Amino acid sequence: MASGGGQLIVVGVDGSAASEDALRWAARQADLTGACLRVVTAWRPPVMYGYPPDYSGAGYQDRARAALGAAIGRVLGPAPRPSVEARVEEGHPSQVLLAAARGADLLVVGSRGHGAFTGMLLGSTAQHCVHHAPCPVLVVPSRRSGTAS
Repeated sequence: MASGGGQLIVVGVDGSAASEDALRWAARQADLTGACLRVVTAWRPPVMYGYPPDYSGAGYQDRARAALGAAIGRVLGPAPRPSVEARVEEGHPSQVLLAAARGADLLVVGSRGHGAFTGMLLGSTAQHCVHHAPCPVLVVPSRRSGTAS
């Protein structure tokens, strides 16, 4: 449950068309049910082999925050909504979403995102969330992928 006793819907957004479709669905559901909406994105520095480079000035978190804000603006419009919480967390997307979904009533994810295997029907993050989430999970098929109409 959300703080204050209301319902909480968590949605993962990675900037892909499928994640924006998931955000659109979750926002409509939150409006219909009066739930709070937690919009979550994860970021990680690139994986490097050998000597670890210094990423301190790379701004990955700031870029992730800007991308999340842009996605929210495209889908929900420019007007701020008090019932929408945007979170940017460092870590693997699956683990970040599972942590954000603790205590939630529903986790919403797109069918596939920006992973390496974009031709798959169900992405690895969505699949991991379906199997391990602490709450019900809804996987929204992308309208732009050709897999759903």
